[in-house]
Amino acid sequence: MSENVGNRSKDAYTRRRVFWLLKRLTSYSLWKRKRDDWERFALAYEEAVKTWPPESEEQMPADNLPRIFEILSCYNAGLVDLKKGNRSVWLNGRPFSNALRAYWVVSAYLYPLADYWERGIQEAPYPPKVEVLNRMMRSSEYRGEEAPLEDLDFEGETALIESPGWLLDPSAYRFTFYTLQYPVFPDSLPEVPAGTNTIVRSGGVIPKDGIWEPVKLKREKVLGLIAVGEPEIISDGCFNYFVKGAKAPKVTGAYRESIDRFDADDTYWRLVWEDDRYKDGVIPDESDYFLETKLAVEHDEAEVPVARAHELCPISGWWEAVNHERPPVHVLAGTIMPDLSVRDAKGEMISHLVTWRLSRRD
Repeated sequence: MSENVGNRSKDAYTRRRVFWLLKRLTSYSLWKRKRDDWERFALAYEEAVKTWPPESEEQMPADNLPRIFEILSCYNAGLVDLKKGNRSVWLNGRPFSNALRAYWVVSAYLYPLADYWERGIQEAPYPPKVEVLNRMMRSSEYRGEEAPLEDLDFEGETALIESPGWLLDPSAYRFTFYTLQYPVFPDSLPEVPAGTNTIVRSGGVIPKDGIWEPVKLKREKVLGLIAVGEPEIISDGCFNYFVKGAKAPKVTGAYRESIDRFDADDTYWRLVWEDDRYKDGVIPDESDYFLETKLAVEHDEAEVPVARAHELCPISGWWEAVNHERPPVHVLAGTIMPDLSVRDAKGEMISHLVTWRLSRRD
């Protein structure tokens, strides 16, 4: 990877991390987890529509329900294909592409009340019960999950990932009202393959699923005029994941002040790693993609999820009662957070509506 505006890096460790993340983001295990988290959100949302008082400010719009369950159906259909090694699920009009596009609508219109929302943008912190649902919804979202999609917006657009920081910078995971979970890398990351001789120019059809990188082709010249021999292949940008049948994108070029935008330049893309996972019908051990996050150590205290007794649990895991020395309890996402029974001075059991803090997620 070549240097570019201080973001691109030739560092081997950076290459290994981006390579690992792209494999993670296109793995069966991650999309299965997305599906399961979405189902928990869908059921909790449906329960909220059915049971929250209609006159309450926190009543959720029922109009979201058809799209929410449509997304779940797309995940189910896409996983059937991906389990067979069919990665066309990310092409336009296919299940995972449809699921993500519908998700962007649901997340924008989750709670379109005037005090909190303006033209698809959240303007203020949601009320507590709504925020529980919002956290459940966001638990299914991963930074970079749209990496394998085909032509996100328009024909001939530039590559989605043009610098390692797009995936590696922790600030890219933090938004105004929520934070996505930053990946936990294994202690030992695999080396990046040397690359193949499969090369496609911008606008050409991608012939194989996998991880590609932009490259420059440099040939020796006779007397400085005529190019001869095999070209030298030089890495010239950041890895991207492309699906067979998509068109190879351009890359961002120089800024043109006259039109107030950057040029879109043609480039060559080299296949670094062909993705043939799952074609034998076997899902390998992919547990390294979900290593335990040490919440109390790696995040500020304010970012550790909390929930009050009798609220919906936002994340499956082990929860500890704040200011009470009791063993953690396991609670599933979408279920009701318990109260805490303690003995009073007379030895009788009484219930406390305590605040719970997540100590370890599933």
